[in-house]
Amino acid sequence: MDLILSRTVALLVVAILVAIIARLVRLPYTVGLVITGIGLVLARVEIEATLTHDFIFDVILPPLLFEAALSLHWAELRGDALPILTLSIFGVVISAVVVGTGTVYFMGWPVSSAVVFGVLIAATDPVAVIAMFKDTGVKGRLRLLVESESLLNDGVAAVLFALALAWAQAAGPEFATPGRLASALALSTGGGIVVGLLCGGTAILVAGRTSDHLVETALTTVAAYGSFLLAEYLHGSGVLATVAAGMLMGNLGVLGEPEAKRLSSRGREFVAAFWEFAAFIANSLIFLLIGVTVARISFDALGWAALLIAIGLVLIGRALSVYPLCVVFARSRWAIPLRQQHILWWGGLRGALALALALSLPASFVFRNEIVIATFGVVVFSVVAQGLTMSILLQLLSLRPSEEAT
Repeated sequence: MDLILSRTVALLVVAILVAIIARLVRLPYTVGLVITGIGLVLARVEIEATLTHDFIFDVILPPLLFEAALSLHWAELRGDALPILTLSIFGVVISAVVVGTGTVYFMGWPVSSAVVFGVLIAATDPVAVIAMFKDTGVKGRLRLLVESESLLNDGVAAVLFALALAWAQAAGPEFATPGRLASALALSTGGGIVVGLLCGGTAILVAGRTSDHLVETALTTVAAYGSFLLAEYLHGSGVLATVAAGMLMGNLGVLGEPEAKRLSSRGREFVAAFWEFAAFIANSLIFLLIGVTVARISFDALGWAALLIAIGLVLIGRALSVYPLCVVFARSRWAIPLRQQHILWWGGLRGALALALALSLPASFVFRNEIVIATFGVVVFSVVAQGLTMSILLQLLSLRPSEEAT
């Protein structure tokens, strides 16, 4: 226990220093953490910590998802619900098909491995996307579209990954019958949302009976982690459960007019500050460990040409999941300007969820090592290359950080 605590404290000290320096040199915080993690390993600094599926899923994802969902307004979401849902659902499917097909034809992977990789790498990651948008200061409708889509398509990707992995391991067409697919999809999606709403609703009801801001904050913590763990235990989507709980508690307890809220005034302020702090800690640990872990990976096992192909396929898949779908809304009130579509495309960073899903693959899964290496490569490229150039792209498109894009 002492060893784990000392390692965690040491990582946080490094993260704090990176945050201070990144602010001074105007470097995106997440990029600075990844680069620092790589640098520590190359400098032969002894760091025993590493990324695992359980650490990402059980420790990192719940606070990050909950904090992001906590600030989403229902009124704003309703206004753009159709394009957000379209991008979240059909966008993930299109991207997965493009990447999966490309890895079969250009990299020679088995179909089962290609499908699983295509699905797990399809969703943009709210952990990386939201951190990047906080760094650039983008607000308004553009930020709503990108952050909402990243939250929802995470849930979609997690559900599809479970189905794809089950299909790949079943090794038979009987699993892919419409009835079984629909049943599994309904259980994972519907079950996750129901669990999240129940946990969030229960926490709000209990919070309404107290004015103690510490108790109110503790209830949000129970809702965030409890909904995630309970949904996963019941074979539902923990991602969707935490997002649903966060949105419910945010809109009923934190956002909007004070007189309509179920939390005390001090409780609302403390809850918002607490989750902002929790997200900072989680972000610090995950991105620093991404850098540490990727520096230890031998990319020769996959091949640099294959890695470049994988990155290219992910970018192409994202482009085909953004531009064609946005055309559908071109002549409607949901129209998304072309320059904002460019941000949707280039801002589609991959991160913690993709890594967690890749690391969760059984050791015996075909091409598991190649999938993990390719996933780390894509994630580091998206966080570093796309993260570093996002502010430049915003300036080129005349979308200044202070602009309330509409």
